[in-house]
Amino acid sequence: MLYWLLKKVFLGPLLRVYYRPWAEGTEHVPKTGPAILAGNHLTVVDSFFMPLVLERKVTFLAKSDYFTQPGLKGMFKRAFFGGTGNVPVDRSGGHASEPAVRTALQVLSDGNLLGIYPEGTRSPDGRLYRGKTGVARMALEAKVPVIPVVMIGTAEMQPAGRLIPKRMRPGVRFGEPLDFSRYEGMERDRYVLRSVTDEVMYALMELSGQEYVDQYAASVKAKLASEQREKKAGQAD
Repeated sequence: MLYWLLKKVFLGPLLRVYYRPWAEGTEHVPKTGPAILAGNHLTVVDSFFMPLVLERKVTFLAKSDYFTQPGLKGMFKRAFFGGTGNVPVDRSGGHASEPAVRTALQVLSDGNLLGIYPEGTRSPDGRLYRGKTGVARMALEAKVPVIPVVMIGTAEMQPAGRLIPKRMRPGVRFGEPLDFSRYEGMERDRYVLRSVTDEVMYALMELSGQEYVDQYAASVKAKLASEQREKKAGQAD
């Protein structure tokens, strides 16, 4: 209920009028039935504008931090992300994310659209980073197509540290569905999962024109954060 109130009554109309988002390739998104929308991830507002240009509801996998923060701000985030149908995912790796994967598979089993960012986190510099294989596993287990979708201009709208996005026209571009039925029954083969994931990332690179970096974005972010801490420590000495 909250999802549709925000999209159709409160937030959605405001975003459409003020930012005037444009979209290409929406015909590639099925009118009914399950599919995975796999996108590049540049900034927070990606998850606002991608579903805004579609008639159907999109359920996203969202980092569990949004659901566990304390205080009034944390309560607001839990209410917002939970009410809009987001699924919390533990990004620490291994079996920690298994409950979220199961929930995501149920979303697909119910015939819905699932939004996922294969990079696992926002790009630190606007480039496209190596994808995690969760998208491949879900596509193969659920036997659903993967629709590549890229956000255009959102990094310029909301650069790191900016709360309110600039008034610019963001774009959403959907590609042709990717069919991985040739790998049916091979969802536990790590080489197959990597191959499928790389195919998804290549489609995103082609659609977006982004430079591809064969490293995980989270690793690059961790390295940058470490360098910043060392720099501050050096300045304090």
